Amino acid sequence: MALNKKGSRRITVDGIAYRWRIRRKPTYTQQLCWTPLTYAVELADTLCPATTLVVTTGQPHPGNWLGVEAEPLRPAHVAASIREARTQGWKPAEAGSPFLLDQSAGFTPKP
Repeated sequence: MALNKKGSRRITVDGIAYRWRIRRKPTYTQQLCWTPLTYAVELADTLCPATTLVVTTGQPHPGNWLGVEAEPLRPAHVAASIREARTQGWKPAEAGSPFLLDQSAGFTPKP
């Protein structure tokens, strides 16, 4: 799975360049605050297939229908998630299934 370059942001973590992207339009369950915000990360400027990191946060999507406030996702949060995924075994240069990092502890779905 490759990220669309349009709408993605670059970040350098420990000397390695990555691209990350939040889905602009939330899923139906994210719009209702049933599931939290997710974003994807991959190596930047790679020509070969690589593994994508999918991070599930503990906050609602900013585009939710209920008006629940969401904190902005800052590059520092993304960098910390990348470092955590690397320590848990994510190898971004190797081809494979997406690596899932769940940071949603404390997220409470809205009824």
